[in-house]
Amino acid sequence: MPALAVWAAAWLLYKTLLAWAIPATLAMLLACLLGMVATGVARWRGSSHARQLALALGFPISALLSSAPSASTWLWLLPLALALLVYPLHTWGDAPVFPTPLQALRDLPNCAKLPTNALVLDAGCGAGDGLKALHLAYPDARCVGIEFSWPLRWVAAFRCPWAQVRLGDIWREDWQAYDMVYLFQRPETMPRAVAKARAEMRPGSWLVSLEFAATDLQPTALVYASPDRPIWLYQSPFKFAQRTA
Repeated sequence: MPALAVWAAAWLLYKTLLAWAIPATLAMLLACLLGMVATGVARWRGSSHARQLALALGFPISALLSSAPSASTWLWLLPLALALLVYPLHTWGDAPVFPTPLQALRDLPNCAKLPTNALVLDAGCGAGDGLKALHLAYPDARCVGIEFSWPLRWVAAFRCPWAQVRLGDIWREDWQAYDMVYLFQRPETMPRAVAKARAEMRPGSWLVSLEFAATDLQPTALVYASPDRPIWLYQSPFKFAQRTA
């Protein structure tokens, strides 16, 4: 939604400048500058590189497509349609599609010991990067991936033939059977994940979150995928975090 707002504002500025008889080239540059300013704000707030690119390039790409010879005025909406296909509207409240680095989970077995033939869930597996990282860390585990986007589910199943990859909603999946549930969500959805884990996960099982902490819980262990990317581990029965006055 912030990206759509920035693109709309850039188009409004561009059309307004044209109405004021400002040369088209200058109007285009000023509208693009608006996107660059929004990108700078996003960078200052710590947004991802992908989000910064979306803010900066949305208007110029849409303007280029709209001005192409014989192009229909709705042509610039095709990238949005593709995004909706890969990333359905139902999942916009969850995490965007950001892959887990292959070596990110390599140190998990040092803290989270799993039984032989353990059942491990990648909740929101995307294109399968998290599944590959889990398989590398726990080669004897049975890996399961749940993904709501059918194109991404197909890609994950193709890339991870040794895993069971299913189309589904991670919030409707029962987590009780799993020895470990791995998440790469966002801060806003972590309270929902905590509530679900506390209600369904059995004693001894692990909730693992890349980057974002479950602030309501006391972590059992903490490892790092890289110096600036923590991995938070919580073992059931979960303990509430102690609040300081």
